Amino acid sequence: MSFQPFFTRRQLLAAGLATAALSTGSLVSAQTPSRTLRIGHQKGWLSILKARGTLEKRLAPLGVAVTWTEFNAGPVQLEALNVGSIDFGDVGEAPPIFAQAAGAPLVYAGATVPRPHLEALIVPKDSPIKTVADLKGKKIGFNKGSNVQYFLVKLLEKHGLKYADVQAIFLPPPDARAAFQKGAIDAWIIWDPFLASAQKTLDAQILADAKGIVNNRGYYFTSRDFATKNTDVLKIVIAEINAVDIWIGKNKPAAAAELATVLGLDKNITELYLSRAAYGTVPVTRDILGEQQAIADTFFDLKLIPKKLNLLHAAPVDLG
Repeated sequence: MSFQPFFTRRQLLAAGLATAALSTGSLVSAQTPSRTLRIGHQKGWLSILKARGTLEKRLAPLGVAVTWTEFNAGPVQLEALNVGSIDFGDVGEAPPIFAQAAGAPLVYAGATVPRPHLEALIVPKDSPIKTVADLKGKKIGFNKGSNVQYFLVKLLEKHGLKYADVQAIFLPPPDARAAFQKGAIDAWIIWDPFLASAQKTLDAQILADAKGIVNNRGYYFTSRDFATKNTDVLKIVIAEINAVDIWIGKNKPAAAAELATVLGLDKNITELYLSRAAYGTVPVTRDILGEQQAIADTFFDLKLIPKKLNLLHAAPVDLG
């Protein structure tokens, strides 16, 4: 869930939209659909919702059809929203900041509860790095502009270090994993399920997770225009997402098996992932927007975005 160069997002968007026809757009309706909800999603919670078809059943009486398009990253979904190709999607903390800096018309439709244990800074099993203070001067791999970059800044601050005290090595997760495995970086700051995979298959050790440092929420977004005209639809979508969220929290073994199939990972990896997640979907309050504002301010200070943002305009339409 990280920021990508614009041209890369365009290319990925084109590829994603080209496969949209292959997505399962279930149209369960007793009447001719008068509205369409176009959902973009990454592999994860929304994949489970899609497979169940419960959202389509809930929306059918309203004459709403649902289409699904899978994307491989949050920024690509936000680009799709910006060009009017989707109406709703899921994303991490950081990508919306870049989209808003670029003028995207997004608003937040919902948020997960805090999930600080789902991102961490890891080191190899036999690393001489034993404390955060030991990171000074060391090479740390991570995805530029991602939520873990914000986590890194705040983690270093908490331990008396500055961002400039470490060597930032910008790598997407697959490349960072390879660099970590061969010792080309000293540490890797990453999120689940990549985190759980590194622990299970590379014997990586957690030096620090985000507990007490940042909240690491996930977000559900839409456009201001769609939210204004389809409040009834969004209320149902958020309710169905929350139902899946709560089900996963209460049925972790079954959910781990289902998620392992979705993600193409071994079940022992998804079991670890789900064991430390927190569950629930909540409305976006001013306090939650304040968390996003803090990320935006940090990214502006790091010159990752070109202007200061005031995120109050991104407050969602009241879903009641």
